[in-house]
Amino acid sequence: MTCIKELSARMDDSSCMAEQPLFTNEPKVISLINEAQYAPNGIVSRTLFRANGTRQVLFGFAEGQELTEHTSPHHALVQILSGSCEFFLKGEPRTLRAGDQLYMPPGLPHAVQAKEAFSMLLTLVTVSPQS
Repeated sequence: MTCIKELSARMDDSSCMAEQPLFTNEPKVISLINEAQYAPNGIVSRTLFRANGTRQVLFGFAEGQELTEHTSPHHALVQILSGSCEFFLKGEPRTLRAGDQLYMPPGLPHAVQAKEAFSMLLTLVTVSPQS
């Protein structure tokens, strides 16, 4: 199942949490570039992996799409796979391009705008209080 969001979607939106991850308990190799999907005037997300406080989601953004400012309770790693975008961290713009990786600690206000069509891999990690 692939989730398509129109206009301002949230990366932590739980409406796609029931989605069956692409990776299960069997070894599997995929091409992230080939798996990324796009929708005109939308944002497409696909859960690749989910287990033990970790969730990995592949996103495809159409040019001009954005996620409005929000926070997440998770550690977040963003890898830009293709294209470029503007991430706003506490309101400060940062241009990210294919090959760039961004780390965001829990609670950091952030937003993203697609300067062009781009794809990214988001890894969310929930750390238990005992860690």
